[in-house]
Amino acid sequence: MFSKNRDRLLEGDIAAKFLSAVLTQPKVKRLLSTDHFSVDGTLIEAWASMKSVKPKDGSGEPPAEGGGRNAEADFHGHKRSNDTHASTTDPDARLYRKGKGKEAKLCFMGHGLMENRHGLPVDACLTLADGHAERVAALHMIEPRAERPQAITLGADKAYDAEDFVNELRSMRVTPHVAQNKAHGGDRLMAKVRATAGRWPPPRVVLIPTRRGAF
Repeated sequence: MFSKNRDRLLEGDIAAKFLSAVLTQPKVKRLLSTDHFSVDGTLIEAWASMKSVKPKDGSGEPPAEGGGRNAEADFHGHKRSNDTHASTTDPDARLYRKGKGKEAKLCFMGHGLMENRHGLPVDACLTLADGHAERVAALHMIEPRAERPQAITLGADKAYDAEDFVNELRSMRVTPHVAQNKAHGGDRLMAKVRATAGRWPPPRVVLIPTRRGAF
């Protein structure tokens, strides 16, 4: 990928087209389930150093290299956030931590949709990293497959256990098989689903089309 043609490969969405071509092969198609899917996400570290994170207003100096608590504050001791700081190397990268106690890193989020018969990937995308990206990307990838008379299923881990996400899946005739998240005082999946709920208006999550299907 790191060649003279790297930008052309990304801009031409070659990875996504290659995946699509593979999935349409007769030998592959008969291996794929069209009814049952699973989704998951992961952090993809940006090609940028923490030293490149600077205040957006141009003040201050880059923070010290390294993780842990010091990675969240610049050299003045001010708290860093995506609202106030950005990487000068890759402005699209976001400071994000995967879980409690984990260090914040400059990263993107990668998302994959797999069919459940043989565990083969059928879609993938890359987004900016935030707390809603996994669920919004899951809806983005499953929606085209839900446009059929029969209901389908989507499996996911507890990071996807949010009532709004479950409501939206059910409005698409997608049955959610989501692990329960009891860490924050609730089993959201088993919460009462409002039959009159409207369409979910999630915060805007930017899909990065030049990197779709790139992992």
